[in-house]
Amino acid sequence: MKTRNKVFSLLFFLLSAALFAQNAKITGIVLDENNKPVEGVNVSYQSKSSVTNFNGFYVIEIPSNQKVVLVYTHISLKRITATFELKPKEVLDYNPIMSSKNEQLEDVVITSSRKRVQGIISIDTEVVRKVPSLSGGVEGIIKTLQGVTSNTELSSQYSVRGGNYDENLVYVNEIEVYRPFLVRSGQQEGLSFTNTDLIQNIDFSAGGFQAKYGDKMSSVLDITYRKPTKFGASMEASMLGGSVSAEGISKNKKWSAITGIRYRDNSLLVNSQETQSNYKPTFTDVQTNINFNANKKLQFSFLGNISQNKYSYQPLTRQTNFGTLSNPIALQVFYEGQEKDQYQTYFGAFKTNYIANETSTYKVITSAYHTQEQEHFDIDAAYYLGEIDTNFGSETFGNVTYNRAIGSQLNHARNDLDAVILNGEVKGNHNFKKKFQLDWGIKYTHESIRDRIVEWEALNDSGFNVNPPSVPPRDDPYPPAYSGPLTPYQNVRALNFVDINRFSGYVQWSKKANLGDHQLWLNAGVRAQNWLVSGAAITDVKSQTVFSPRAQVSLKPDWKKDMLFRFSTGFYYQPPFYRELRDQFGTVNPEVKAQKSIHFVLSNDYNFIMWNRPFKLVSEAYYKSMSDINTYTLENVRIRYRANNDAVAYAYGFDCRLNGAFVPGTESWFSFGYMKTEEDQNGRGYIARPTDQLLKFGILFQDYMPNIPNVKLYLNLTYNTGLPGGSPSYADAYQYQSRLRDYRRADVGFSYLFTEKNNERPEGHWLKKFNDLSLGFEIYNMFNNQNAITNTWVRDAYTRSQYGIPNYMTTRVFNVKLTARL
Repeated sequence: MKTRNKVFSLLFFLLSAALFAQNAKITGIVLDENNKPVEGVNVSYQSKSSVTNFNGFYVIEIPSNQKVVLVYTHISLKRITATFELKPKEVLDYNPIMSSKNEQLEDVVITSSRKRVQGIISIDTEVVRKVPSLSGGVEGIIKTLQGVTSNTELSSQYSVRGGNYDENLVYVNEIEVYRPFLVRSGQQEGLSFTNTDLIQNIDFSAGGFQAKYGDKMSSVLDITYRKPTKFGASMEASMLGGSVSAEGISKNKKWSAITGIRYRDNSLLVNSQETQSNYKPTFTDVQTNINFNANKKLQFSFLGNISQNKYSYQPLTRQTNFGTLSNPIALQVFYEGQEKDQYQTYFGAFKTNYIANETSTYKVITSAYHTQEQEHFDIDAAYYLGEIDTNFGSETFGNVTYNRAIGSQLNHARNDLDAVILNGEVKGNHNFKKKFQLDWGIKYTHESIRDRIVEWEALNDSGFNVNPPSVPPRDDPYPPAYSGPLTPYQNVRALNFVDINRFSGYVQWSKKANLGDHQLWLNAGVRAQNWLVSGAAITDVKSQTVFSPRAQVSLKPDWKKDMLFRFSTGFYYQPPFYRELRDQFGTVNPEVKAQKSIHFVLSNDYNFIMWNRPFKLVSEAYYKSMSDINTYTLENVRIRYRANNDAVAYAYGFDCRLNGAFVPGTESWFSFGYMKTEEDQNGRGYIARPTDQLLKFGILFQDYMPNIPNVKLYLNLTYNTGLPGGSPSYADAYQYQSRLRDYRRADVGFSYLFTEKNNERPEGHWLKKFNDLSLGFEIYNMFNNQNAITNTWVRDAYTRSQYGIPNYMTTRVFNVKLTARL
């Protein structure tokens, strides 16, 4: 009887375990030390095992709520192990790197993703290098993410959830970086600061970020350059320019360095635009990241950059067709003159990292940024409005049959700017295990600006000078009611010497806890900044201070489905930078207040398995209430502020992104965003802000040919509904509320990898010297869509009307690219 009871008890125990035990899953891609997928890796735990496929992809189930050691073995690579402890039904993405030379020194313990809890998006650096993008670099991929929009392919600038280009933070190695002040069009930019050949990690947050990040209202892009572990080199050459980089480490492993040189030429792109021109740009830069490990506790690093952009532009002619099908109109412009711009920037930063003990780490960061910029041009444009022949049977169908000279425009500028920005910062991190984490920082910034603006515009309609709106109107071409002196239509002259001193700091507390069987992450912090504007002709200005409390709560329920819920809120003040202090007439207003935005972000992060591959769906609803708004006009990428804090605004919307291995071994994503943002100036009623982008769709897709796996396909597709067309800087925005046409763009790239099967080649084969050797063919704007970024405003004296002429961007362009990595 006792024996029977024991047997029943044992059967009951086994049956209960079978019924109630829940497993977790681990998926990922196994890479070699050159970041190439490895086929045939055996992933095992006790009696369970999985083998990576051609793309290095694997899936394996493990028991939940216990420590599990996975072993990764390969016939030609050194074995590695990793320890996991996952919740029931949790799905974790883990991509180990296997080395051919060195044994793993110790086990890697994998816990819950910190970035997932914070709502940070991580981007694979290989995706950035391979996916075609006209602007190049990280920003080209950022524009495909949820909440991010951009209607200019030649610029690295982007808008996030209704903010403008100046509202985005960019860090490299925890050091804030800046962009030139005087750039007014994307084709002048050339290169963004970040060099993709040097990057190791890319993190992005579209709002609701923690207090440790700086004082901007919209987003954070946080980039880390890699520390070399061996010698390496890379080269890229295309019809748009090229780059080379080299990295290495000393024999004693204390010194390491990586350096990159880039050259960019946008002639191929600009020559595809409607304006025919002589265009001679040269955009070059050199960057280096040097690291020194004094010992296990003390490390030093230096980040340096020298950039020179020379922009020589001589427009010749332009023809733009607009209007309706029944009444098409052509604008023809004939130019004389030229533009010569130059931007030279120098940047250097020293960083010291000291590990005091197991719980405390301290960092000291100093940086200096110096930019010298000039914008000189004299361009005379004579423009004509023409009637287009719409008779299908006519020999002149589609051509201009009648032209009416309606005037000319003369633009002159002699703008020069010299700016120096110095930073000194101390940061601390205290990680009290099983209790909480404390982060804090103190920073001093000094900004010295020397700015001269001499810029005017003269308009002539049918032989009559057009006075500015401030002068009584004339009845041209009839006898004038005004007989005063000739006056430029716009005339901005200013000489500003401005110094800004800032003190800022933050403290934040983070804790992981349990709420019953659920996991809970808490974060709370506050930022503060005090600043004072001084300089020539600036007197009796008091310093200003703002405080920005912020909080995040993340909850991972003990559900079968791997879901995470997150709520973020806080105050996001943006103390004015120099450009925000200067109004459209060049006058500096030192008492401009910090713009304020209150964020409310509710998110859901869902990991799941589909087609036996990992996927992630992230959904976010947000609302931003904004006050003390510094309104502005947008001309291409140049922002002209009114420096008056006379508006309130709001933005709300919904974003989602589905990403995963739609094709085994690759990552692709589909993003969607809905947004509405409006502002109310001086109680006059709400109107659309210049960045009011109602709908956004983005697709980044990677694939390969099954029968020819050496051939890879990369697709970058964007669709945005039309932005407001903008208004002249002197005009009332309430009278200009028309919208541009929708933005539609598809860039596609094909790449043939010569090194795809290097693992199968014998030693000594010439291709074994390369980690990557590929030849690519890219098509930008594949469907040749006409996308406009802003309007040019043309005045007709006879009809007394102003026409908004779209400024169309690049048409279809082909490019060939060769890439090699050692």
